[in-house]
Amino acid sequence: MSKFAWITERPVAHRGYHDMNKEVWENTLSAFSRAIEAGFAIECDLQYASDGVPVVFHDGDLERLCKIKGDVRERTSGELGLLAVGGTKDRIPTLKQLLQLCDGKVPLVLELKGKQGDDEGFAEAVLEVLEGYKGLVALMSFDHWLLKDLKSLEAPYPVGLTAGGNEPEQFFVHDEAMQLGLDFISYFYGDLPNPFITAQRKRGIPVITWTVRDEAARIHTFENADQMTFEGFDPRLQA
Repeated sequence: MSKFAWITERPVAHRGYHDMNKEVWENTLSAFSRAIEAGFAIECDLQYASDGVPVVFHDGDLERLCKIKGDVRERTSGELGLLAVGGTKDRIPTLKQLLQLCDGKVPLVLELKGKQGDDEGFAEAVLEVLEGYKGLVALMSFDHWLLKDLKSLEAPYPVGLTAGGNEPEQFFVHDEAMQLGLDFISYFYGDLPNPFITAQRKRGIPVITWTVRDEAARIHTFENADQMTFEGFDPRLQA
């Protein structure tokens, strides 16, 4: 059994346990509070604010979630913290605020959203904020340069590849990333099964899927992987 088996022990709430952005919006402290209350692990996205502070936000721009134009990375964490998400009382939180809220109650799976050529210090800043945190944390990214940074900084957490695809040339690129000594994989469920994931699971690498939104996808996940990242339903009702 992998020493990071905890990554697959419970369903992972995608961007927190939101309600598909009706009243409780993704990647907000409200969505994270709901996940903690339900006992789900939390997946969320990290961006790099202009003052070098990791903030919890998915998109590179502010339009979809905050209804204003502009690049997340051109604003400080303080400026971002004033912006309402989805017109609610929730504001864009920092990673530090998430850690204070979660306080080790449920595992965190943090995805670093990279911007090549503009990520200097990002991995280091994330590790700095995490220093001394007592809860379970895993770090992952689509961006191989960030994975390389995390490994070269000897991150004391499991580091994973976020990926998708079912073409041989994509498997080659994924295999290259795994040569960094990665600990787990988060993979698009619709691209399973495939030879890359089958081989990695045989090696004992834990695999979670993204993003499961219905029963068919849930069943497909557990036929081909170890756990799901989900949204839009309550997995406790499917047990």
